Amino acid sequence: MSLTEILPGRLGFGTAPLGNMFRAIPEDEALATVEAAWDQGIRLYDTAPFYGAGLAEERLGQVLAGKPRDSYVLSTKVGRVVLDEHETAARELGEKGGLFEHGNPNRMVHEWTADAAERSVEDSLKRLGTDRLDIVWVHDIAQDFHGDLWLQKFEEARTGAFRVLSRLRDEGVIRAWGLGVNKTEPIELTLALDEPRPDGFLLAGRYTLLDHEHALERLLPMAQEQGVDMVVGGPYSSGILAGGTHFEYQQAPPEIVERVGKLKALTDRHGVSIKAAALQFSLAHPVSAAVIPGATRPSRIAEDVAALNETVPAAFWTELRTAGLVSPAAPLPHGA
Repeated sequence: MSLTEILPGRLGFGTAPLGNMFRAIPEDEALATVEAAWDQGIRLYDTAPFYGAGLAEERLGQVLAGKPRDSYVLSTKVGRVVLDEHETAARELGEKGGLFEHGNPNRMVHEWTADAAERSVEDSLKRLGTDRLDIVWVHDIAQDFHGDLWLQKFEEARTGAFRVLSRLRDEGVIRAWGLGVNKTEPIELTLALDEPRPDGFLLAGRYTLLDHEHALERLLPMAQEQGVDMVVGGPYSSGILAGGTHFEYQQAPPEIVERVGKLKALTDRHGVSIKAAALQFSLAHPVSAAVIPGATRPSRIAEDVAALNETVPAAFWTELRTAGLVSPAAPLPHGA
């Protein structure tokens, strides 16, 4: 099934920040942010066990428990299993493990086997307090593995999680599945397979104003040819495009800060917000079906909705191109 047949709109809500990413978020603030997303008409919610060792799923589930289940689309992920035992030392889970030091203390393990995928789905249903999921993404294959080892992990997922999710889709338990990653190679490899066949993919941080060239080279042409849709995660590149200081989950390096400064000068000159430029750029590719920025404050949700609907003049996109701030191959709104 095409993702465009499932997704309720082009703007969703990514809940990674609700897992206490970067900071400890008060419970009332986290729940109010989800309520704000609902009040603003957002009906696509994406989460994962990894976000705070289940904390984001629990918080999201608290709010959605009071909403009609048929009125929203819910996606979560498999690939990291949350265990009952607690960490007694600093969390070690690869390059993104330290992001959620303020999350639940439960230990997590990487695993993409069939058994792990089934357990992960069951656990997510409990944490979310729901009886079904719409989309399940296979999370972060190759994130922390290199050389032959990542190919071994990919094979584990291909013969494990991929097949389980294909079966669950065919049985009607879920509506769609795909990969949720921030590297293009696992998706390219998956699209080259004869089976199992994904319905789409969630690409985080790799189709943004600051990082899109690699995706344009191979992945997006492959996806377009096969009719496979993309959900864009991390459209603000970890926050640097929304007034923050992080890029790729770290403090932004000087060259990125300089580039953002050039983008901000251009948006200011044309009287548009940099958030509008970021969201609308990510959605301009024919493969893009939706974008799911994260937020930790209710006011940010209203900003995202306004940014999606903001009128950005064609002259801005033309100057963005001529200034060399986007790839010549990147589709732009208005055909600029």
